Amino acid sequence: MIVVTGATGNVGRPLVQALLTAGEEVTAVSRRPEGEEAGVRYRQAELADPAELKRVLDGADALFLLIPGDGAGLQPREIVGAARAAGVRRIVLQSSQGVGTRTRSVVHAQLRAFEEAVQESGLEWTVLRPGGFASNAYLWAAPVREHRTVAAPFGDVGLPVVDPADIAEVAAAALRDAGHAGRTYVLTGPAPVTPREQARAIGDAIGEPVRFAGLSRGEAREQMVRFMPEAAVDITLSILGEPTEDELRVSPAVEEVLGRAPRPFAEWAVRNAAAFR
Repeated sequence: MIVVTGATGNVGRPLVQALLTAGEEVTAVSRRPEGEEAGVRYRQAELADPAELKRVLDGADALFLLIPGDGAGLQPREIVGAARAAGVRRIVLQSSQGVGTRTRSVVHAQLRAFEEAVQESGLEWTVLRPGGFASNAYLWAAPVREHRTVAAPFGDVGLPVVDPADIAEVAAAALRDAGHAGRTYVLTGPAPVTPREQARAIGDAIGEPVRFAGLSRGEAREQMVRFMPEAAVDITLSILGEPTEDELRVSPAVEEVLGRAPRPFAEWAVRNAAAFR
């Protein structure tokens, strides 16, 4: 049995479906569990609660570990230890590319601690380090619906954003196949795409032009601090505006694991066009 934490999120939801398609028995864990379906047990649990963790992990062979938010207050070694005590043999951790590219960032410190706990656990482990998510474009959904406008900073700086469905498929492969043990995979899309190009792709997906409106760094920061911690906003703006060479580079990992190229942003936009109509 495979336990998936964060099971109703952008990665967790397609991961559960990928595992079901592969014939696996799944326990889907989230803060707001959904109804039952064949092959899936939906359970509510908090990673910070050892008793709840034990309850959902009992009988599991493998664990997909997603850390909520910045992971503040969580004890990485306690959580990994609880998985080991429950009989889990394999952990796939969703981390972040920033752990490797922003080594001095306090924003990534907790994920770095989880990586170390998993790697030193004595279990089979795989670490996934995705770059920017294609699904971050959901932040533009309301203004696109209302005004057919995308407003963003750094309109001509492109990053190879990754489709969450690709992250999910790589995670499914790592959860099911011991051949991925001991590997750290950086996951990106197939090519850099700028915010201006993303706006155009969304317009193509909904069949109507979408205007791009550039924001200054200050204007973007003012908006982002309304729903993100200031430190996270500053590191995000740094990545978006002054990406490192590694953050600009297209990783071969998705193709190596799945045997196909990663999905482009335009495909994500078509698949999720209803959110922008």
